[in-house]
Amino acid sequence: MELINSYAQLNSSFFERALPKDVKNPTLILWNDSLAEELNLPAELIRDREKLAQIFSGNELYPGFDPIALTYAGHQFGNFVPQLGDGRAHLLCEIRDSNGNGRDIQLKGSGQTRFSRNGDGLCALGPALREFIMSESMFYLGIPTARSLAVVGTGETVFREGQKPGAVVTRAASSHLRVGTFEYFSARQDRNSLEILLNYTIQRHYPEITEENIHEKSILLLESVINRQIFLISEWMRVGFIHGVMNTDNTALSGETIDFGPCAMMNQYNPDTVFSSIDHAGRYSFGNQPKILQWNMARFAETLLLLIDENPDSAIQKALPFIQKIPEKFDAEWLNMMRRKIGISIPANKDDELIHSLLNLMEKNKSDYTNTFDLLTRIMENQDREYASEEQLNAVGILDWRDPWQSRLKQENNSDLKIADLMRKHNPRIIPRNHRVEEAIEEAENTGRFEKTERLIEVLRSPNRISDQNETYREPPPDGDQNYMTFCGT
Repeated sequence: MELINSYAQLNSSFFERALPKDVKNPTLILWNDSLAEELNLPAELIRDREKLAQIFSGNELYPGFDPIALTYAGHQFGNFVPQLGDGRAHLLCEIRDSNGNGRDIQLKGSGQTRFSRNGDGLCALGPALREFIMSESMFYLGIPTARSLAVVGTGETVFREGQKPGAVVTRAASSHLRVGTFEYFSARQDRNSLEILLNYTIQRHYPEITEENIHEKSILLLESVINRQIFLISEWMRVGFIHGVMNTDNTALSGETIDFGPCAMMNQYNPDTVFSSIDHAGRYSFGNQPKILQWNMARFAETLLLLIDENPDSAIQKALPFIQKIPEKFDAEWLNMMRRKIGISIPANKDDELIHSLLNLMEKNKSDYTNTFDLLTRIMENQDREYASEEQLNAVGILDWRDPWQSRLKQENNSDLKIADLMRKHNPRIIPRNHRVEEAIEEAENTGRFEKTERLIEVLRSPNRISDQNETYREPPPDGDQNYMTFCGT
């Protein structure tokens, strides 16, 4: 296991050295064996659950750990906060994984730092379990994401909406560089630190950018980050994921999904779907995520203006086209993604009309997003286009859509099996249904048992496999999540 900490080699304005808080009675609750193997953790360490609990609660520093809390700012629900930073997290190190890539190892809920403001720096068990469940599901759905290595119970009480058991979750991410990291130094007009950060970000995530000129590098980084964000948000929308808090401090420059606080999954198709208790205006609703992508990237572009050109007006003129093109580029990415969901691999005119007509019917009839696309996929998998009875198609409100869809597929010159294979790769059968996640958390908080959590994680790791034992995980909640609400958990 090769431990490094390149971020700690930057100057002290980028972080604070801070030790995690000792906890009373650390107990290993969840452990990610496949991720541990990918990170090349020593076998003797993995076998020792008590040792793992001590290390990943923050009680014991493994040799090579150099804990730091990162500095950053951010726009939260559109309002700029000039200093945020890791108020309840400690970056322990980077580990070189089996693919040769550096992966940050970070504790969340590990105690106060100078960035905590009035917070206690702790994490309740529920949000820790949610992060593990959701990030693991995203990984197996093929979506770029940070992953959870461990959840450790602390044996202590955390005060949120009442008394909750405390926990620490360990996150592995390509890095924790955020739009907010650049915003912190941009707000202070600290050009030197911005240049250091620019070069560091390129080194870690965009080594293909080899230009020496700082102006060219800045523009190329802007374009690269935009492209990854476009792909990421399109993938979120492929599976009905609603991040819930797309603040700039939660926007990773690596293009990974991070911070699973009030996230949820859409059941009935409705672009206005929002579950976050703090998102009263629907800023981060399912259908608004592409607009927020553009907004966040505009904030990122602003942080680079000092590096793009010495003349502010010239810098704006150089950056602006990249921001203006985002809706067009996103629409193209989204349309291709949706084509694949209905079995189209060769673009044609009016595909967008076919797709929007389906979505309009689904919205009108309150069709389940995941199960509707799964039904379409099963029609093709069965190699019998009459497989889905009129009753089944009518139940989800898309019977009239079947004929134009089948006519369009005839233009593909592909066998039903190839079409089905394309669709299955983009249409999961099982997602982390909100009520299942809540059932798991409720059992853990109320009884101290984790059978539902462990079973849910096991099922989510095979999102396309259906058996008698996991068929019920496909089912949406009886009330369609009418009164469902998520909370940040901080």
